[in-house]
Amino acid sequence: MPIYEYECQSCGLKFERRQAITEDSIRECPECRGEVRRLVSGGAGFILQGSGEGRMGRNGQACSLEQGGKTCCGREERCGEPPCGGKP
Repeated sequence: MPIYEYECQSCGLKFERRQAITEDSIRECPECRGEVRRLVSGGAGFILQGSGEGRMGRNGQACSLEQGGKTCCGREERCGEPPCGGKP
């Protein structure tokens, strides 16, 4: 369940609430009962978990800078986009 951040328009209180995506936004400050607005925050990214096995380059070797020391296209540094036209 995501955590949403709110700020009171009257007293300036900032607070967070864990809410389901389908729940309505909170409209009232828990301190002064003033109007609140939901803030846009950076949130957390997602983390892919797993061993990374199965990511192989065209030559059948590991397609990972961390595993094989080179990217799929043979570079020794990280690519911005896959220049070889394949998926990373």
